[in-house]
Amino acid sequence: MVVAALLILTIALAWPVPRLMAGMTTFRRAPRAALVVWQSTSIAAVLAALLAAPAALPYVIGPTPELAGNATQIAVAVAVTGLVAGRLMLSGHRVGTRLRANRRRHRQLVDLLAMPPDEDSSHAAHMRVIEHPTPTAYCVPGVRRRVVLTQGTLDALPEEELTAVLAHERAHLRARHDLILEFFTVIHEAVPPFVRSDAALREVTLLIEVLADRAAVRATSMLATARAIVGMATGGVKPEGTLAMSESPSAARLRLDLLTPGRVAGMPPPVAATLMYLFAASIVTMPVALLVVAWATA
Repeated sequence: MVVAALLILTIALAWPVPRLMAGMTTFRRAPRAALVVWQSTSIAAVLAALLAAPAALPYVIGPTPELAGNATQIAVAVAVTGLVAGRLMLSGHRVGTRLRANRRRHRQLVDLLAMPPDEDSSHAAHMRVIEHPTPTAYCVPGVRRRVVLTQGTLDALPEEELTAVLAHERAHLRARHDLILEFFTVIHEAVPPFVRSDAALREVTLLIEVLADRAAVRATSMLATARAIVGMATGGVKPEGTLAMSESPSAARLRLDLLTPGRVAGMPPPVAATLMYLFAASIVTMPVALLVVAWATA
């Protein structure tokens, strides 16, 4: 029964739950707590998949097994768990290698083609300017991080809106949003294609952008940030592995609506965030609790 619960939990957290969560748009108004819930759901799905075989062992060979007489059953459990872990590690290797290679190549290209801003500019740190008329801004995370703007951005935006754009990109770098997005990408690509939820990955990306937008509001003002989002809404496609303020007009409209906190499912934001954190903690502990129950009751 406990093993079945772990298997059902794995399937539920990998397939229908992310699709349901992506449709619960009210929780976007508490983006940090919502992101924690997304992370906890992904971690719980991984734990449930990893612990299903160990939870089955006490029912197959007893709670105090002898290794010599049950080597085959133990080997099968280890192999099943190893298969899940191996798929995750392979996905992590592929995603990490691809993203870092793309960032390295793009950073080299930026350093070759772009120019640093004027030395007396207050925005000079890690910033590079590309001669292109389309307003575009993005950051290249990593040890040798870069904030990349086009000349069109400098020409189109007044000083306060430019400050909002740079505050947005530096919030991505400071909070290492690239690592959060990489984590979700690894989980996303490790899941079999027929189970993956693209909507879930889009929702996580939106939440990360909302967090950076709110950092820009704190650095400037809501009006300046809103105008900056609108001004950058026609930017080009961002290179893979980077984080960009430029978005499609539809995504920009969503972000404009989420610039300031609001009631979440009818609750004040602090109350809703507290409940979401409690839910996140409970969902992560559920697979471990089921494993303990399996070994205690076998």
